[in-house]
Amino acid sequence: MTFVHEIRELLAAPTPADAQLLLERLDETLTTGYANALQLEAERWRIERRIGEVAATVGAQNGDGHVDELAALASSLRDANSEIATLRALLASLRDRRRALRAAA
Repeated sequence: MTFVHEIRELLAAPTPADAQLLLERLDETLTTGYANALQLEAERWRIERRIGEVAATVGAQNGDGHVDELAALASSLRDANSEIATLRALLASLRDRRRALRAAA
């Protein structure tokens, strides 16, 4: 996930004498980051909905193939939850850095 790497670079970047350019980059990255978080949450919702659909058909059909699909969906859901948690934590740190820079300016 290159976006996470970009956020980590911004968090580690030294504060320049003129912080305005860094503040603009932080604002842009936060906006993009929140949009990415919303996309990940939408994907998580689609996965959860599909899990419900597949689970509802398992009892109604003799669906051995559904077991494999459920396992894959569960793995995708774990991955999505992990990505969302990581991104949200980094965005909170980035927001804190922006707040500190604005206060110092």
